[in-house]
Amino acid sequence: MSITVATAGLSILLTTVNLTTLSLAAMRLSRHERLPVPRAIPPVSVVIPARGVERFSDETLTSAFSLDYPDYELIFCVAQDSDPIIQVIERHMAAVPHIPARILTGDDRISENPKLNNCVKGWDAARNDWVVLADSNVLMPADYIQQLFASWEPDTGLVCSTPIGSRPDGFWAEVECAFLNTLQARWQYAGESVGQGYAQGKSMLWNKPFLDGNGGIRALAAEIAEDAAATKLVRRAGRHVHLANSPFEQPLGSRTAKEIWSRQIRWARLRRVTFPALYVPEIFIGSGVAILSAMIAATNAGVSVPAAAAAVMLVNYVPEMALAARKGWHTSPLQPVAMLARDFMIPAVWMRGWLAGEILWHGQSMDIRPKSQDELDNPSLA
Repeated sequence: MSITVATAGLSILLTTVNLTTLSLAAMRLSRHERLPVPRAIPPVSVVIPARGVERFSDETLTSAFSLDYPDYELIFCVAQDSDPIIQVIERHMAAVPHIPARILTGDDRISENPKLNNCVKGWDAARNDWVVLADSNVLMPADYIQQLFASWEPDTGLVCSTPIGSRPDGFWAEVECAFLNTLQARWQYAGESVGQGYAQGKSMLWNKPFLDGNGGIRALAAEIAEDAAATKLVRRAGRHVHLANSPFEQPLGSRTAKEIWSRQIRWARLRRVTFPALYVPEIFIGSGVAILSAMIAATNAGVSVPAAAAAVMLVNYVPEMALAARKGWHTSPLQPVAMLARDFMIPAVWMRGWLAGEILWHGQSMDIRPKSQDELDNPSLA
């Protein structure tokens, strides 16, 4: 087989896969339509680990205190008593005193995952059988809880939501949107549509008796990423991970190239450790390899290389933009360029993900090795 045929065939194959996942995600996703409060209203505990004051902290806190749900409590978990976010939370608690809310401080060292450690006290203190673990940078719509419950089915072990990037400030924040939305969210929804749902730690709706009956929140320390551990725990129990029909917004603000690179490397290495078989083909996601293959084929065939590259980009990026527009996600004239930057970062990120090195989360080193049961039972052995 000639290089021309092989590279052209690879480009066509990867483009076909790309369009297939876009189609699957488009069919699975719903544009957000506000859901009413159901008649059967189980009380819900919303556990929010918080650390530091961020650009959108006031807005995300306001959303948490404004949910259109009559019976929920908020439990804010902060590792350090001196964290300035405590004062911000207390101000919101004073402004909305009718919403039951508590701040718990302290750091339960059950794992190398700082966020999971921060959540333990909130999980233990939750009064209700339904618990949402929600990151502090999630912008919750008024029907946030209803949206999560709407995806709960008889075979469900966990409902979660991937974040959708919004309000980017600058080019590299546009690249972050391109990673989060029409790449990562798209692949997650495409996977769930064929029965391969994977947990995402941004928003998790748990039935507390179910998780407690399968090792409790401490069982999520089996993997460095709590969402990977959650996926495996749910599957071992014979249940499925389902996604919210319409994912929730994460306002981004500004980002730097260094921040994007560091975050993507951390996530890549976590995926490589937790789901190694799935990590191997990740170099082919996006459109970078398809574009390069088309350029090689065009060079060998003696046709216009720019025209071949432009054709592949057009076929791949127009449907991506259409998906974002159809679902009400962020779109801008910069997005095609941001998608191109993203797709040529992916092979570099993938290769770096195989290399050893320290993983830092908020300046804290993380041991990414999977933990044995003995290490879970006795954290001092880890």
